[in-house]
Amino acid sequence: MSKTQEITDRLQAALSPRELDVVDDSESHRGHAGFQEGGESHYNVRIRADAFAGLSRIARHRAVHNALGPDLMGRIHALALDLDT
Repeated sequence: MSKTQEITDRLQAALSPRELDVVDDSESHRGHAGFQEGGESHYNVRIRADAFAGLSRIARHRAVHNALGPDLMGRIHALALDLDT
């Protein structure tokens, strides 16, 4: 299974988002630190979920990191998050 699919599956399961976009943006980081041939190192994630209601920006980020888990987070070089309710 690709990392993109793992990210999608884990976020769907943990946060039940209304909207979820997971974009592998690795190619635009070619030549930069953390770039891996074949991609799946840099991601942009946009989530709209009721689970974020009442949470601070930091708490929302922590919720995403917890949903992904340390094993998957350790295999991702960069994760840009756009989170809202």
